[in-house]
Amino acid sequence: MARILVTDGMDKNAAEQLRKMGHELVEEHYEPEALKEQLKNFDATIIRSATKIRQEIIDAALETNKLKLIIRAGVGLDNIDVQYAMEHGIQVNNTPNASSSAVAELAIGHMFALSRYIYISNVTMRNGEWNKKAYKGIELAGKTLGLVGFGRIAKETAKKAKALGMNVIYTDIKGEQEGQDSYKYASMEELLKQSDFISLHIPFKKEIGAVISTKEFEMMKDGAYLVNCARGGVVDEAALLEALDSGKVSAAAIDVFEEEPTKNEKLYKHEKVSLTPHIGASTKEAQARIGEEIIEIVQNFFE
Repeated sequence: MARILVTDGMDKNAAEQLRKMGHELVEEHYEPEALKEQLKNFDATIIRSATKIRQEIIDAALETNKLKLIIRAGVGLDNIDVQYAMEHGIQVNNTPNASSSAVAELAIGHMFALSRYIYISNVTMRNGEWNKKAYKGIELAGKTLGLVGFGRIAKETAKKAKALGMNVIYTDIKGEQEGQDSYKYASMEELLKQSDFISLHIPFKKEIGAVISTKEFEMMKDGAYLVNCARGGVVDEAALLEALDSGKVSAAAIDVFEEEPTKNEKLYKHEKVSLTPHIGASTKEAQARIGEEIIEIVQNFFE
């Protein structure tokens, strides 16, 4: 049976099930230098977003040639040098199906928080302020939601938004998708110009960098709202701050940041920003489903 390092925590029931299957689990987070040494002693590792497995860590693990499997408990793989690992005989898997509904619900929740000033009224009321006249919001029904990227999470977001009466349009590198007649396909430029709310559902790629920056903000409707529950870096934070200060963007909701934990004080203290600390998949239900997918991956790989 396998010796498995769990660096960022996982569902307790799933961990217990893996132990019952005969696997040895060590649940401990290590900083990069320590991780280099520790991974030499494990057959597999299960990580979330906090742990980064880059080339130098993989090289260290290859000294013993023991590590054979990396599992990302979640969707994004941008914190792993996937191709390099695979080229050196280390299998990389994620759990793409488990957290779609959870992330979609958070994106919708942030839209409500922005449109009705829920995020900031929680702050001002705790400061003893009664700003009833200042918080005249808008309704989501009848507004256009533009989804940048149209994978599993975006489709779940579209379904929930449509149920709220929103008009949903999307853009995707794969182009228009079959069987999605309820939603309208648009180019990126068309989407930016037409959308009242823009929600991002794409990975971060170093070679591309920010997908939403100054040029894209200039294309948006005046007073648009931006939601990013995808990945830090897909939105240029400096450009976002400029758009917020100018009023081009009414408000933004951010769950993911260029650096995590974020040190961008101008962003996290901005009165037009609704914030969460990268909790898109952090529901009991999603973590249980992720655990089930992990068990299946481990079972298929080692047994």
